[in-house]
Amino acid sequence: MKFCWSTLWVNDMEESLQFYQEIIGLSLNRRFKTEDNREIAFLGAGETKVELIQDAANSQVNIGADISLGFEVNSIDEMMAFLLEKGIPIHSGPYQPNPKTKFIFVTDPNGLKIQFVENS
Repeated sequence: MKFCWSTLWVNDMEESLQFYQEIIGLSLNRRFKTEDNREIAFLGAGETKVELIQDAANSQVNIGADISLGFEVNSIDEMMAFLLEKGIPIHSGPYQPNPKTKFIFVTDPNGLKIQFVENS
């Protein structure tokens, strides 16, 4: 069995696509509209994708506070500088639970926590 994707319901597809492409660095794999007035986009070039869904009938998504997506980066310090340049505030961190791991959290445009982790 392989892990295909994580689905995120979003309030604004354009804003979410901009975040996941420009901040996370995921490429747009495919994007389409459904017959029931939803828009779906898949991002990522690897085996596992991030699926974004916007439903015109649902104007406000509800993201759980205890859920996050984690992405590995080469350097937490460089990522923090990049986020500052882009105007993305750090939600929490940096944390270093052991000598080889450092991470921070930001939130996406819908309030989902995104973790950036450096493993040395």
